[in-house]
Amino acid sequence: MNDKPRPAGQHPLPDLDGSNILVTGATGSFGHQFVRTVLQRWKPRRLIIFSRDEAKQHRMALELTGNSDHVFEKPGMPLRFFIGDVRDPERLEMAMREVEIVIHAAALKHVPLAEYNPFECIRTNVHGAENVVRAALRCGVKKVIALSTDKAANPINLYGASKLASDKIFVAANNLSGSIGTIFTVVRYGNVVGSRGSIVDVFRRLIAEGAPSLPVTDVRMTRFWITVHQGIDFVLTCLPMMRGGEIFVPKIPSMRVVDLATAMAPDLPHRIIGIRPGEKLHEVMITEDDARNTIELCDRYIVQPDFSFWDNGHYRSVKAEPVPDGFRYASNTNDRWLDVAAFRRLLSEVPA
Repeated sequence: MNDKPRPAGQHPLPDLDGSNILVTGATGSFGHQFVRTVLQRWKPRRLIIFSRDEAKQHRMALELTGNSDHVFEKPGMPLRFFIGDVRDPERLEMAMREVEIVIHAAALKHVPLAEYNPFECIRTNVHGAENVVRAALRCGVKKVIALSTDKAANPINLYGASKLASDKIFVAANNLSGSIGTIFTVVRYGNVVGSRGSIVDVFRRLIAEGAPSLPVTDVRMTRFWITVHQGIDFVLTCLPMMRGGEIFVPKIPSMRVVDLATAMAPDLPHRIIGIRPGEKLHEVMITEDDARNTIELCDRYIVQPDFSFWDNGHYRSVKAEPVPDGFRYASNTNDRWLDVAAFRRLLSEVPA
């Protein structure tokens, strides 16, 4: 019986004691906190930080171990720091040897930069996804969870389109595993409060610099919001639940961006700057077409794969119900909302 802590009102967490785990993009906002969370809750045999940024790896090693120069010499230290890029299939395969669980968090995520650098976006987000799949199959990894984004549903920008392609690659990879037995699944969620480069991060910087106003694209704009800790707990609860090919979507609140600006700086006026190229007014995580294969639990939606061999008996056993015809999970029609007070409470949990 798993006696590890579990998020309130959610599903059991996995037992990661003795596991070999690899996180791509592990020096990013999600990956960094995911590694810290695993180390706090479990005793993995190996926890591999895979990223291309040596400076961030050095700082991360210093923060987690107290001595970045001798991290590999500490007896019992599970951390392994691999400099590598998901564009490099050979390096990925070397890093995944004897790994059982892969969390794929590496991506180019900045919408305007992706529009301006399309080849680089495709190489990381699409070709990188293919390389992760191939390496996982060759190394006999047991489970792979790929992180996605609300921008992958009905995409209008290259970042969203590249992540939709990535989602399709990971879902279809379950057709390739055969006797190897690797299962792949996708977790899709919205904006992460306080992640590097997020609107919260931008507003904090402007407020600290004494800006006379905050830029707001459109007063009608809405977004889904989740904290990095909530995202990590959600991913962890998907690990024991996953059967391969699902897209897990958490039930999270929406908020108008203009209300977010008010919550962060009630005394500052707003400067309307217009929607940037590639931006949506509202985000969608489940479209009407996806809804035909979507079931619902108390805290999440599950978009089931369209495989001939798919059996949803497991989800029937946990009393998952189909969503209604014409269902659409969008930030502007969501039934969960954050007001100014609720967002301030959420923001208080996020380090400045």
